[in-house]
Amino acid sequence: MKIYVKRPVVKGAWVWIQKAYHSAWNAAGFEAEFFDNFADIEDEEFDLMIREWDLKGAADIEVVKRSRRSYMFALTNTFPMPWGAHPNYNSQLPDEIIRRLNAIDNLHLWSFGDDMSNHGKWKKVNPLHLAFDSEAYTDAKDEKYAYDICYIGGRANNGFDEKYPIMKEYFGKFRHDDLRVGIFIDKNLTHELENKILCSSKVCLNVHDKYQRVLVTTDGNERTFKSLGCNGLMVSDAEGLLPKFFPDLPVAQSAQEMYDLTHHYLKMPESELDIIRKKYREEVNAKHTYINRVHAAIEFTND
Repeated sequence: MKIYVKRPVVKGAWVWIQKAYHSAWNAAGFEAEFFDNFADIEDEEFDLMIREWDLKGAADIEVVKRSRRSYMFALTNTFPMPWGAHPNYNSQLPDEIIRRLNAIDNLHLWSFGDDMSNHGKWKKVNPLHLAFDSEAYTDAKDEKYAYDICYIGGRANNGFDEKYPIMKEYFGKFRHDDLRVGIFIDKNLTHELENKILCSSKVCLNVHDKYQRVLVTTDGNERTFKSLGCNGLMVSDAEGLLPKFFPDLPVAQSAQEMYDLTHHYLKMPESELDIIRKKYREEVNAKHTYINRVHAAIEFTND
């Protein structure tokens, strides 16, 4: 069965998410193909994986109707304030379009978190969490990139620019340490270089946006799965996804706790660290890949 995935055209997390799903659908036995315009899809039988903002008009909606199954990412309708005041957080589709989409039986909605109470205008929205791209990331250790601590990510300004101050507070704790530090913010590293750094470093660091910490959301970030899938040893701040999926993984409730926990790991013998790394790498690759998410999507369409 062919499935069309909207081609990624901008920078940011969605580029990697769309590429990961493209690979995962292929790995799951589908024939995945990127598409640019809905009008170019002429197949009689096909599936779609899209986001709500990919739809530009009535003709695009008709293509969704023609599909065998369409999986569409849906934004919230009433995201909590103050974040809900910014258009990045809520659906910008008119109510009439939402009603039309809700009436399409073969259209299945999904979002990253578990709490769908803010999707009140939509029909059922299914949880489909972020994951590890096991098709693209390999065991690529390289001593040249063996940092003591590493972090790779964007500033991720979703309208309020709240994540950057968190990064400065948490990572600033390490600024006077005699460590080999590989912290790359908005550096647009190649996939190959990111892969090597994550696999080769001793400890991967992770932080979340303010709304994720305050609301204790379970939408998480891809960095969680990349860090644990490639390396297996991660020190992260606290939010809602980690205790759900990795309840025995220690998390930092403050910048000082991140600093202390990281140094605790750095002082441990490599043999003990390897046991921890192996545990989480195996868990992520068994339960939290995009291939796992594809199978979950197929399952909720059969409900």
